[in-house]
Amino acid sequence: QVQLVESGGGLVQAGGSLRLSCAASGSIFGINAVGWYRQAPGKQRELVATFTSGGSTNYADSVKGRFTISRDNAKNTVYLQMNSLKPEDTAVYYCNGRIHDSTWWRDYWGQGTQVTVSS
Repeated sequence: QVQLVESGGGLVQAGGSLRLSCAASGSIFGINAVGWYRQAPGKQRELVATFTSGGSTNYADSVKGRFTISRDNAKNTVYLQMNSLKPEDTAVYYCNGRIHDSTWWRDYWGQGTQVTVSS
């Protein structure tokens, strides 16, 4: 099977930076759209930044100009550089990928990594 493992979360002061990583492992025969989502307490999960199937990037308006998504295809890893963090960025951040495993294309999610921004 396939696993997505996030890392890089933590506690940071407002204005600070964090870099999240998401590494995919297992029986991977292709990776399509990949990206980051987040869920704050009491709120729905929302898109943060993604690579579309065509390779373009898509960002939530709230993070444009502050967050940058990137990927290393050789390592099956996607990153999220988060700068100028705000308390409202506090959430659990999840990695998502549309991955062709040994059977077919499926959506996979990581376990999430907590990001806490203090004011």
